[in-house]
Amino acid sequence: MRVLLDTNIIIHREASFVVMKEIGVLFNWLDKLGYSKCIHPVTINEIEKHRDKRVVETFKAKIKNYTELKTEAPETPAIQNLRLNDQSENDKNDSTLLKEVYASRVDLMISEDGGVRRKAGILGITDRVLTIDEFLEKVTAEHPDLASYKVLAVKREHFGNINLADPFFDSFKRDYVEFAEWFNRKADEVAYICKSERDELIAFLYVKLEDEREPYSDIEPPFRPRHRLKVGTFKVSMNGYKLGERFLKIIFDNAVRQNVDEIYVTIFDKDTDQRRLITLLSDWGFRKHGVKRSKSGDELVYVRDFAPKADPANPALTYPYVSAKQRKFIVAIYPQYHTELLPDSILRTESATNYLENRPNRNALRKVYISRSHRKDMVSGDIIVFYRTASGGAGHYTSVATTLGVVESVIHPVPSLEDFIRLCRKRSVFSDDELKQHWNYYPKLKPFIVNFLFIHSFPKRPNLATLKEEKIIVDAPRGFDEIPAESFQKLITISNANKRLIVD
Repeated sequence: MRVLLDTNIIIHREASFVVMKEIGVLFNWLDKLGYSKCIHPVTINEIEKHRDKRVVETFKAKIKNYTELKTEAPETPAIQNLRLNDQSENDKNDSTLLKEVYASRVDLMISEDGGVRRKAGILGITDRVLTIDEFLEKVTAEHPDLASYKVLAVKREHFGNINLADPFFDSFKRDYVEFAEWFNRKADEVAYICKSERDELIAFLYVKLEDEREPYSDIEPPFRPRHRLKVGTFKVSMNGYKLGERFLKIIFDNAVRQNVDEIYVTIFDKDTDQRRLITLLSDWGFRKHGVKRSKSGDELVYVRDFAPKADPANPALTYPYVSAKQRKFIVAIYPQYHTELLPDSILRTESATNYLENRPNRNALRKVYISRSHRKDMVSGDIIVFYRTASGGAGHYTSVATTLGVVESVIHPVPSLEDFIRLCRKRSVFSDDELKQHWNYYPKLKPFIVNFLFIHSFPKRPNLATLKEEKIIVDAPRGFDEIPAESFQKLITISNANKRLIVD
């Protein structure tokens, strides 16, 4: 496979100091899989003009490690149209690089440039123009046996037990002049962390509750008094495991538990990790408010309104709230897939030690459910209740309703096996081989895809006997079965679910 590397990837790779930790992981995967690391002549020209002469000299010494493209793909009408909006030399070079992907002279392109990604969308090749994180997610899902290390479960830890000298914190020390002093003052407070099995810190989150008396004189425009959750420190070393979404869930859970009106985060826009985080936050409803003035410079302020309201057309923007006015469905999921897809809904009879290792599908808030149900008319905003079937015998008492979700989209029909694998990979419980088997199992009845958001695990899990006794359902669900609004409300009550999440 030939993979074209954008100029920004090469520069990060050949920088005189580590700018992005994932660069090393990326190149290890490329080497491990035997992919050709392709470089375009325009990239060579761009690097030769780079202001850091050490990068230029290092690159010249290592150019033999790359496969230089010897020819250039032809200009097509699509590429010519793309060039109409090119203004700078950099814009023109981006179009030239994308031309190789569009002509299929390379299989993939890896880029951290948002402009390149937007152009790829215009050309309809976003599935072949990937960020580092997307590429790592792809290869981790396709080749789990080749992953060089495991990522462990998220845990709470006191600041005083976390090693401030860990290279993970170097970017914070660089950006914030008083970071070490602030960190040490927090010794007895708690943060959320995630490590690799090598004991490397790869994710960190600290949140702080603020009341209406909190001063915000350093924020412009000023905040009005509200009950807020501040995301004080948040960083994820992207590595293909969907940790960003897992930590967002922690943020939202804290916001629900503390009954806040608003969530906010202050963040610099200096490097790739920060821009990725801004993109992630924006995807989940955070909007730019203004700036925060400090000794370390101006930070951007992003705010998420957390008043109970639901946007059925875009449920991620008002997550975790869902609309009571939408239709409600109950759907069965087999025991062997249930906790793998919905780890927060683990049963007391299951061993948590089997789920210590993180996987993309476990961490993702956006998940995929594969179905052959005759009912396929679910739409964005519709509510799903997941029902774990019996694991053997006494089905009326061991099969239980466990989880609340909300539909984002339904894809039916799925055009091809290749599309099926691409759309399900990383967010379903299945490997590529299992997806192929699933696709071919009933040739005349191909599966379809339900993209959904995981919302909430029921504190109390009503079994089939209770569901029938309470007249919530008549029989065990087959496919997607719609349930009446009053039955759904009864289910929410007997499961002790958080009723604040369901808004009128």
